[in-house]
Amino acid sequence: MKEKTEGVRKIWNKYKYAALVALIGAGLLLWPGLSGGEDVLRREKPPSSQTAQNGWDLQTIQTEMEDILAAMDGVGQVKVMLTVDSDGERQLAQDTQLSYSGDTAAPEDYSRKSETVRLDGSGGDETVVVRRTWPTYRGALVVCQGGGSAEVRLAVTGAVAALTGLPTDRVTVAKWQ
Repeated sequence: MKEKTEGVRKIWNKYKYAALVALIGAGLLLWPGLSGGEDVLRREKPPSSQTAQNGWDLQTIQTEMEDILAAMDGVGQVKVMLTVDSDGERQLAQDTQLSYSGDTAAPEDYSRKSETVRLDGSGGDETVVVRRTWPTYRGALVVCQGGGSAEVRLAVTGAVAALTGLPTDRVTVAKWQ
């Protein structure tokens, strides 16, 4: 019995740091929402018919931006038009099965089958999104009643640049007629 405990102790002393690192790694993987970034697994409802295939709707974004800008001092009535360079992307989790025949080192024939991961939730089917990239905007045009004022144009340009990530030279503010 004493020999077994000494053997276990030797193995533990040899591999205790590797076991500790593995436990910490497993804990970090299981910790929900640790990074808070876009690469965390997410469950999403499938896009409705009014949203684009990638889960966002340009019209909705423009309308929300119009509401925000109209609330700014001196802007008044406002219309926004955004143009996109790329429309963004959603990478969905895939369940992939690979089967092959022959030797594992040099298979004769193989086939691959992938299926999108879907979860049954209380609200219906949900897809699992692994990563999302948002659209890249090309430019913005804002027409507003206060567009004749340099102060309003500067404030609107800054707000649109902050919301879209566009440089200010790609945001044009014009006066409402």
